[in-house]
Amino acid sequence: MLDLTYETPKPKVIAGARDDWELVIGMEIHAQVSSEAKLFSGASTGFGAEPNSHVSFVDCAMPGMLPVINEFCVEQAVRTGLGLKAEINLRSAFDRKNYFYPDLPQGYQISQLYHPIVGEGEVIVDMAPGIARRVRIERIHLEQDAGKSIHDMDPALSFVDFNRTGVALMEIVSRPDIRGPEEAAAYVLKLRQILRYLGTCDGNMQNGNLRADVNVSVCRPGQYEKYQETQDFSHLGTRCEIKNMNSMRFIQAAIDYEARRQIAILEDGGTIVQETRLYDPDRNETRSMRSKEEAHDYRYFPDPDLLPLEIEQAWVDDIAASMPELPDAKKARFMGDFGLTDYDANVLTAELDAAAFFEDVAAGRDGKQAANWVINELFGRLNKEGMSIDASPVSAAQLGGILDLMAAGEISGKMAKDLFEIVWTEGGDPAEIAAARGMKQVTDTGAIETAVDEIIAANPAQVEKAKANPKLAGWFVGQVIKASGGKAAPQVVNEIVLKKLGL
Repeated sequence: MLDLTYETPKPKVIAGARDDWELVIGMEIHAQVSSEAKLFSGASTGFGAEPNSHVSFVDCAMPGMLPVINEFCVEQAVRTGLGLKAEINLRSAFDRKNYFYPDLPQGYQISQLYHPIVGEGEVIVDMAPGIARRVRIERIHLEQDAGKSIHDMDPALSFVDFNRTGVALMEIVSRPDIRGPEEAAAYVLKLRQILRYLGTCDGNMQNGNLRADVNVSVCRPGQYEKYQETQDFSHLGTRCEIKNMNSMRFIQAAIDYEARRQIAILEDGGTIVQETRLYDPDRNETRSMRSKEEAHDYRYFPDPDLLPLEIEQAWVDDIAASMPELPDAKKARFMGDFGLTDYDANVLTAELDAAAFFEDVAAGRDGKQAANWVINELFGRLNKEGMSIDASPVSAAQLGGILDLMAAGEISGKMAKDLFEIVWTEGGDPAEIAAARGMKQVTDTGAIETAVDEIIAANPAQVEKAKANPKLAGWFVGQVIKASGGKAAPQVVNEIVLKKLGL
């Protein structure tokens, strides 16, 4: 287990305000379930298809069409709950959330208000090496996604694409435990990481597969502590919801702007109107979208077409038994097994495929050296080229082969970097490349001794300086390596130079 210190979140200080204010944030994350079929139909969930090509009669609300629950989506929700250490409700139920938009053909959304499938859990958010914050999860419920309105094809017309309609979403609702923009982004990043490890959501924010609704309010110092004591939300101030955020950077910018907007209103004697707002990244501002609806405004009632969802504990236990190693456990193992720092372990476990690549490289080798090469050489080059690790020209086996040559003393660190470049651009087996191109180090002590003797004999003044100051012996090492065309093994050269100089 990781040795962590859990800090009480410190409120964000809002610069420029006349008085002291504390920022309070809660989030609702809409995560698209990784499933090939929709929540209540067999239509495909594939992204990027022609408009309205992935739509069943159920999705477009044809009369008489009844929903049928997708068991795999239920399993994915349960798996997510287990990954967040949450309570799994063996009995849950679906409700109709009634509202009228063109992209919602039924005139209602099937969701879970009163009896969600997953109850309270938590997300542990890394804030600094050894320092973490706990964000409580209130609930996770399953619901349908809506379609997509399109307004830019014809200035005089609006169109609707129903491909997303009915796609399964998990709405992951946090408590208002987040106290600043940076913490909010860190929370979304950690939650996304867990979902990707679990395989329950791909976390692709660009495609809208992970979206955040951010609830922001401000209150006077001390009010948050009163809320914690009483669970009375009135202590936290009136909140505004910023909808459909799909970028970590925009989440931080939107929260910062919204907090300043609310504080300016309050300090001028005004009141905050509870509403839903949108963030405009071009202007870096939030704008009013509509008044914030309460549950009764949606006229929730149990969906008459769907029986309560009942699952067995044995089924939940089977899912729990198949759970993968999650990020915090993997990070702790990397630090323990390979002696990695907190920072290196964080970098290497950020993505599941990166962690797997590192493990393949580190197997049977020096873990710290493997981590340095994966992070600095491989990740550095991938970032420079704008490539993902699954497209890396250098495989884990090839990088491991380079490290093996270094460990055997056959190539130097500089040679290893040259060899990495050749493998990156041309491919091939590192050992065969090194042999074919004469890249291996010279470790023949006889040849090296001859070179050392020649350089010492030619530089008597430098010899006297080195005897007076042993640090200057490095000059001879450099000259010998240079004379060998960079092939003389530095460690061997250093030992012979010191012996010859009597140091």
